Amino acid sequence: MYHSTKETRDKILKEAKTIAVVGLSDKKERTSYQVSKIMQEAGYKIIPVNPKVDEILGEKAVASLSEIKEPVDIVNIFRRSEFLPELAREFLEIDANAFWAQLGVSNEEAYELLKETHPVVMDYCIKVAYQELAK
Repeated sequence: MYHSTKETRDKILKEAKTIAVVGLSDKKERTSYQVSKIMQEAGYKIIPVNPKVDEILGEKAVASLSEIKEPVDIVNIFRRSEFLPELAREFLEIDANAFWAQLGVSNEEAYELLKETHPVVMDYCIKVAYQELAK
């Protein structure tokens, strides 16, 4: 299975300003909410991607990646691994730079779809990578 390097993760985070978070929950006890809140507090703009809510962390939510009308630096995914191929195809249809699947989430098919054209991180927490970068 694919593993990203620290250099790749650092480069993505240093260059990024906007993170679209697929599967971002509005429940404060959920990991997606806690991680996204920390990234928002670190200065990143968060775009919640969740069809079931209107707003999370003070930002208007969109139902899908295709509804995002601005450039996205990172698409950070909090969905199960089997959803990654579909999300990878949707990712390719928008103006986005890096595809990042959270800890415990990975899919070889999604990686194969993206590896030639975009930076890909899978099975790695973006908050942990940010904390490593900040050291």
